[in-house]
Amino acid sequence: MRWIVGLGNPGSAYEATRHNAGFMVIDELARRWGTSVAQNKCKALIGEARVDNQKVALIKPMTFMNLSGESVRAFMDFYKVKLEDMIVVYDDLDTDIGRIRLRYQGSAGGHNGIKSIIQHVGTQTFNRVRMGISRPKNGQPVVDFVLAPFAKAEQTDLRRMIEEACDAIEFALSHPFDQSMAKFNGKSD
Repeated sequence: MRWIVGLGNPGSAYEATRHNAGFMVIDELARRWGTSVAQNKCKALIGEARVDNQKVALIKPMTFMNLSGESVRAFMDFYKVKLEDMIVVYDDLDTDIGRIRLRYQGSAGGHNGIKSIIQHVGTQTFNRVRMGISRPKNGQPVVDFVLAPFAKAEQTDLRRMIEEACDAIEFALSHPFDQSMAKFNGKSD
């Protein structure tokens, strides 16, 4: 089974915030694949679909961002899935708004959700799709920035970025991740 983990925070107060870009991608994939992400299991909301003759799980951890690894570990242990079959999608301050970056290893880069996953799976090597949200301007605290909604002027870039992230994930389901990186990294430049 392939499994896609979108990072975010549960609750309507966080729904349209920058920190929930990962949830937005999961919701769009569910829409594309005609499924819902509503089963409450493994400290997450989970949905399943068949894509290109393979079973794919869509996962939205309900643990809040800083504890995302708890949900990832619970899913791994319950379903006996392989880490190399996981793709994590999340917001990234170091990538410009509207751009995505695919990686298969690296540090958390200050992202507490990724830090939690690394802690719970015991490695920095797993497939990732980073969603660009840019850095705050004018000295705005990072916490306030990531928990704020996307600005009206960012909506077009956001929509395009979600579509591109979904396209990259769909491509990665049937191609090696390094090919996916080569195809999609730099595409939005």
